[in-house]
Amino acid sequence: MDSRGIDSAGRVFSSATAMWAEELGPTATATASPAAEAEAAPAAAASDGGAGEAAAGDGKRKEWYSKAIAYWQGVEASTEGVLGGYGCVNDADVKGSDTFLRPLLAERFGTAKRHLVALDCGSGIGRVTKNLLLRHFNEVDLVEPVSHFLEAARENLTGCMNQGEDSHKAANFYCVPLQDFTPEEGRYDVIWVQWCIGQLPDDDFISFFNRAKVGLKPDGFFVLKENIAKNGFVLDKEDNSVTRSDPYFRELFKKCGLYIHSVKDQKELPKELFAVKMYALVTNQPKTQKNGKRRRPKNSPRMIRSRKMPTLSGLLRKLNCLVLYFYWLVSSSYDKLLQTQFCFIYIIF
Repeated sequence: MDSRGIDSAGRVFSSATAMWAEELGPTATATASPAAEAEAAPAAAASDGGAGEAAAGDGKRKEWYSKAIAYWQGVEASTEGVLGGYGCVNDADVKGSDTFLRPLLAERFGTAKRHLVALDCGSGIGRVTKNLLLRHFNEVDLVEPVSHFLEAARENLTGCMNQGEDSHKAANFYCVPLQDFTPEEGRYDVIWVQWCIGQLPDDDFISFFNRAKVGLKPDGFFVLKENIAKNGFVLDKEDNSVTRSDPYFRELFKKCGLYIHSVKDQKELPKELFAVKMYALVTNQPKTQKNGKRRRPKNSPRMIRSRKMPTLSGLLRKLNCLVLYFYWLVSSSYDKLLQTQFCFIYIIF
């Protein structure tokens, strides 16, 4: 990705490639073009002392993730804590997610009774699982790298599990970072990824989704809900996360072999926060007509265009012309000449 970006200290980067090369070493160029790689090479060499060794890059990557984990380990395991002091957005967030998810479930899975399973990635204290996913799924697995968040999720979800034939429960709790997590093959109808993918550099982003695709059922899909930068990217140096722009995400989706099924903006968030988008991502390209136009439903009537009704004055005008025409037929040659001139003037004016 060649768009310019900034960090939380106001420093400007010429491209995402240059930023990742500095943060992680020269091998972290998943979204780079050849020109951007060439531009980033000097900065990358300087950033690790010119060594350019894989070991140095691995050390920087471990440092990247350990700093992020250390930050979140210092955050209170509460709604206010995991939402960065904006616990007030919880209701609007859940409402927006529910509005986005419901029609997708109906479209993809129909109304037939089916045992639905979801994976909540970066689940934190189980906020999304409790308020959203357990409404729609019989089982929800949670994956979260911060141990005290996951323990809070266990406690929060204990009283939310319905028993019986139509049970809804949190089934499994995995204390694993996303960059190391591989889901069970073919288990999930939906893999929900919200406000956590910014912790992954581009190459680990791509690697995660490639592994996670294996965990989807044949008609399953991803939902990615994330902050959106207006342009390029914003690097947060405090928690080592990256807020990407919409074009940045779309380029990464292509590299993951994912297609956007639908996208929607989250509404009713405080103006000082980043914009938020929800993407429904599928592994197969959505079917479209050859001409690119949407197909009209078979039983859908075409638009009937209204016809302009003639006015009374218009009808009288036509009648007068007919009378003059018949009179012209039975008149003398001199009279015909005068009448022809009169008819011409009448029609024009």
